[in-house]
Amino acid sequence: MGLTLNRLFARSGPPLRSGDVLLVEPAARHYEAWSLLREASREHLEPFEPEWASDELSRGAFRRRLKRYRRDRWFGTGAAYLVERAADGALLGGVTLTNIRRGVTQSASVGYWIGLPFIRQGYASEALGAVLRYAFDDLELNRVEAACMPRNRASRGVLERAGFRQEGLARRYLMIRGVYEDHLLFARLRSDAPASVRIPDERPRIVEPPLVAPPLETIPAAPPLVATGPPPTAAEGHAV
Repeated sequence: MGLTLNRLFARSGPPLRSGDVLLVEPAARHYEAWSLLREASREHLEPFEPEWASDELSRGAFRRRLKRYRRDRWFGTGAAYLVERAADGALLGGVTLTNIRRGVTQSASVGYWIGLPFIRQGYASEALGAVLRYAFDDLELNRVEAACMPRNRASRGVLERAGFRQEGLARRYLMIRGVYEDHLLFARLRSDAPASVRIPDERPRIVEPPLVAPPLETIPAAPPLVATGPPPTAAEGHAV
């Protein structure tokens, strides 16, 4: 079997590094910084994301988010990261692989967001480059997909610089702030020519620890099977 169990199931590993950023797995210790950054960036993020819940930024909602991330990791259907500045650990945003499909598809969806104080500084491109390297080299995926609204020109630029190609338009694709919005569909293939933003190779290869199952009471219920059709939205959105 070509894939090790850690690769097949997107098991936890060391942080991913790309230039000035580190991608780290979300944990309870991140709540304060995450909630403050999301609140400070609310007007910047909401136009591009599904409607926020009334308790979106509460500690309880963050715990539920962590539980979902752990479940997705365990079953190999997703891999979520927070983006930190390598120099001082400041929280910059987030990037997430979701809807990982195996079998004949070997693909996933990617989403990302950068907090308002840190936009237009190249952090989204660095984070996307790092997660693409993880998707193609560690998870050995064939294809990574993304979707963004036509008016989100900043996010389109990030995708295009990372080598994504526009493949079509999905009409009324996702409900954003109570309205079904059209989305442009993009994809990057493992075999695509190098992008203008190189997928970085600035971290040691993952040394995979033995696969040890957690206690049964900590393993969440298995998610339903996911069809291989158009992917759902990933992460919180595509705001950069």
